[in-house]
Amino acid sequence: MPINVPLHEMTLQEKLALMELLWEELVRTPEAIESPTWHQTTLDERRQRLNKGTAKFIDWEIAKAAIRKKLS
Repeated sequence: MPINVPLHEMTLQEKLALMELLWEELVRTPEAIESPTWHQTTLDERRQRLNKGTAKFIDWEIAKAAIRKKLS
């Protein structure tokens, strides 16, 4: 079913409100949302690193800056 939403005509506030509306609808039935297999694999790998003591952490502000730099 095609859905036509005039995203290019919407303001940032309207887009954020639409995202909130969609999220509220999705979380009503979390059991209906199946996580991809790679999510569990990634969580398992991270849990193993934590248990081994080899996990590395960085400050959230530094992480955000690195992500922004990578995307620009």
